[in-house]
Amino acid sequence: MAPVRFGIFVPQGWIMDLVDIKDPVEKYEAMTRVAQTAERLGFDSLWLFDHFHTYFKPVLETTFECWTATAALARDTTRIRLGQMVTCNGYRNPALLAKMASTVDVLSHGRLDFGIGAGWYEHEYTAYGYEYPPTPGERLKMLREALQVIRAMWTEPYASFDGEFYKVSGAINEPKGVQKPHPPIWVGGSGEKVTLRLAAQYGDATNFGGHLDDMSWYTQKLDVIRAHCEEFGRNADEMIRSTDVETTLLRAGDDPEELTKRYRRDQTLAQYRTHAVVGGPQEVIDTYGRLIDAGMNYIVVSDLPGIATTDILEYLGSEVLPAFR
Repeated sequence: MAPVRFGIFVPQGWIMDLVDIKDPVEKYEAMTRVAQTAERLGFDSLWLFDHFHTYFKPVLETTFECWTATAALARDTTRIRLGQMVTCNGYRNPALLAKMASTVDVLSHGRLDFGIGAGWYEHEYTAYGYEYPPTPGERLKMLREALQVIRAMWTEPYASFDGEFYKVSGAINEPKGVQKPHPPIWVGGSGEKVTLRLAAQYGDATNFGGHLDDMSWYTQKLDVIRAHCEEFGRNADEMIRSTDVETTLLRAGDDPEELTKRYRRDQTLAQYRTHAVVGGPQEVIDTYGRLIDAGMNYIVVSDLPGIATTDILEYLGSEVLPAFR
């Protein structure tokens, strides 16, 4: 089996994973405990969602802001990498975002993975007063320009860019970060004509997923990435090929219907299993193995019921991860 790395989403509130903790300070401390546990267990990275309130129904529950929490967790940990899956391009000016990312790369001593995508959650845009570009095409055009601005801010002494959506003129970004030539760029999304092409052109990693019932879906996406990389003279084998995997790890006596209820939303358990693995350690190992066989080399565990207490994370670390080490 090919080498594979593992990431984990920390509990952040967006998917109601902190709802059982009442005190907001203790909610954040739960995030820290999970982050430090993941570091001790040998996970390669921590990940956060870039969202402002809960999904898929906005309710009055804690959702910690992504970049503030990334910066805090960078100081709460020492070795594990940190990323966003993914930063919504529409929520921040890209020059400012590049400055924020450079700062986090420094304060983490070079552990930042920079995730970015075009954005999609219209309700959040509207609620927070952002203009929501009505078509995916327009949001992707904005992402293309943003990637160019961010790269310029990270690599040029005085960054300048004159586009349709963004303009910078002699912008200074010091310090530029620790990692050279810049923090790895993870482009999220599976669109073959534009998103995967942007990943091949500007990214160091790609992230997509959600079709565990059809491994050919992954191989098709990887074939597209390879073709785009050839167009830009890049070696596709050097790119990180990551996927998020919604994972419900069952222990003896666990009720899968009850454990997955919060994450299934309006789906049946059978429907949920088409894009999430629900089972004991061997079933989880087998599912991850099929993804690796399909060509993925980075698994990011998400939607793990019970993660705020760290017990299930310890179980995952002892019963699943050793199969891939």
